[in-house]
Amino acid sequence: MKLSILLTGEVPAPLRGQFASYPVMFQKMFENAGGDFEFEVVPAVGGDLPDPAGLDAIVITGSAAGVYDDLPWLDPMRTFIRGAYAARTPMLGICFGHQIMADALGGDVRKSEKGWGLGRHTYRVVGRPGFMAEAPDSLSIACSHQDQVIVPPTEAEVILASDFTPNAGLAYRSGRALSFQPHPEFADDYALALAQMRRGLASEEVVDKAVQSFATPSDSLLVGGYVTRFFAQ
Repeated sequence: MKLSILLTGEVPAPLRGQFASYPVMFQKMFENAGGDFEFEVVPAVGGDLPDPAGLDAIVITGSAAGVYDDLPWLDPMRTFIRGAYAARTPMLGICFGHQIMADALGGDVRKSEKGWGLGRHTYRVVGRPGFMAEAPDSLSIACSHQDQVIVPPTEAEVILASDFTPNAGLAYRSGRALSFQPHPEFADDYALALAQMRRGLASEEVVDKAVQSFATPSDSLLVGGYVTRFFAQ
């Protein structure tokens, strides 16, 4: 199976010399989980997207963009997502990918009044699709976001939730679409550097709490395994 990684954003410029690109992070996540996939990178920002019905599977990355931004490539992305869903092409969205999938398929996405979600957050497992049948009661994963899915699409079931992010994981009723607000592809050193970079944007209290949160063990390897099973099923 070939995973087409739709690149919707880049590692922030101050961190690019230290860390790999988002597609490489995803490739490493799948490799660590034992996934046997081929990969291609599809730039989404140009708006020239392939026919999703002709793809094996899709991963939509994170981005600094918001679904409400006035950007020319967002409407082609929405059309692409709707086409992928109609064609039952397996599709995973992470962070912005989670948000744009929800937005395209009928949900409501906004900048949250709760502010920045940074560091390692712990989410309750409130739904267990087959690929997550043995998931524990909670999963701790790095995040970095202000926007949230406020109302999920009617086609989606919430599978991860927290008080800060009630709709943190969505599994769609087709069985072919899945999305998460947090970032299982982020290694701790990158997630920590990203949190530190938010000083001056988020409050010192929020950033300090985010830095301390990395003392909580990561469940990213588990989540990488779940998404690998999702694609393999």
